[in-house]
Parts: sequence; C-alpha cells; structure tokens
Amino acid sequence: MLSASCMKKIGLFVGGVFLGTAGVKVLSSKDAKKAYVHCTAAALRAKNSVMKTVSTVQENAEDILAEAKQINDDRIAAENTAVVEDEAECCDVCAESEEAKE
Repeated sequence: MLSASCMKKIGLFVGGVFLGTAGVKVLSSKDAKKAYVHCTAAALRAKNSVMKTVSTVQENAEDILAEAKQINDDRIAAENTAVVEDEAECCDVCAESEEAKE
C-alpha cells in the first residue's frame, strides 16, 4: 500500500501534467495568438516611439557639442588676440624707453 506522502506526490504530479497540458492548449489557441500579435504590434510601436526620441536627443546633443566647441574656439581666438595686443603695447613701451635713453 502507498503512504499518504507518496499519494500526495503522485497527485501533485498528475495535477501538474494536467495543468501543463491545459496551459499548452490555452497558449496555442487562436484567441491567444491574436493577443500575442496585438502585444507584439504594441511593442513595435513603442520601439519606434523610443527610437524617434533617441534620435531627437542625439541631434540635440550634437548641436550642443558643436556650439560648445565654437564657444571654446572663439575664446581661444580672443585670448590670442589679447596676447598679441599686449605684446604690441610692450614693444611700444620698450621703444619709447629706448628713445628716451638716446
């Protein structure tokens, strides 16, 4: 004779097989397939929306980077101009002091 514990395990096994078989039938039905198609279509629409957003963000980031580089280039050019003007003033002062010595 089988013990209660063994009978319980056999019952659970049979129940699992039954639920597994019923689950496969439900998952492969026409209605389930229709639901899968609609879910997949929604996922594709969401993907397209996300990709559009990513493209927009990427374009904005490229614009920001280009403007930042331009600002730095303008600043470097202004600093170089200031250095050249300072050197010209220095040369003028040196020339005046040499003329004064003569």
